[in-house]
Amino acid sequence: MNRFLPCSAKPNFWNRVKIVSLALGILSLSACQSAPTLEKLPRSLTVSGKGDVSIPTTIAQARLGVEVQGKTSQEVQQQVAQRSSAVVKLLKSRQVEELKTTGITLAPNYSFKDGKQTLNGYIGTNIVSFRTGHEKAGTLLDDAIKAGATRIDGVNLVAADEAIAQAQQEAIKKASEDAQKQAAAALGALALNQREIVSIQINGVNPPQPVIASEQALLSPRNQAADTPVVGGEQKIISSVTLQIRY
Repeated sequence: MNRFLPCSAKPNFWNRVKIVSLALGILSLSACQSAPTLEKLPRSLTVSGKGDVSIPTTIAQARLGVEVQGKTSQEVQQQVAQRSSAVVKLLKSRQVEELKTTGITLAPNYSFKDGKQTLNGYIGTNIVSFRTGHEKAGTLLDDAIKAGATRIDGVNLVAADEAIAQAQQEAIKKASEDAQKQAAAALGALALNQREIVSIQINGVNPPQPVIASEQALLSPRNQAADTPVVGGEQKIISSVTLQIRY
């Protein structure tokens, strides 16, 4: 049996050997490049912290006005104008802030009986809003009713804008400190060392919700002889901060 390949087969055989060797080399190189050691992999911890700050509500945002019913539209409109002018004059004399008209209406007043519609007259309104210190709000509401106001649509208690802005900064600071404490506790428990903070995300500071202090009962006759109490409360500012820390 002849152990040697035919002369015509030798070139093809060695070409195949070279191709296989080259392919193995490429696979080996790719495997080395795609398998980094654990030491080269970035290691990081992500933590979120929360912070909240409570601030007193010192501003009263009030909405009040005049509502009149009458037989004719002209009669109603005249009474609304007279009463509203007196109320606005009072509010201006007390130097309230952000005084503005928020609504004026004049509409027919119908009644329905046995499927029949009857015009009973007209209803007119003029509503204004304003801001004042909460300690002045109760007396001012009482005086506005005496001047001609017939309805109080609501009183919201809020903190001053400057106090809210300062509290938001403090809440962010507390949230950042809380996130750092959490990271230190986790890494310390695992005997790991913190290297540096690689990213910071402030997730937003929630706008404080006003405290509602509206009471329709304030207009009842039994309360007219007493001063209307408007007691301030607190608003809470909450912030969240997320840190990514390399270790």
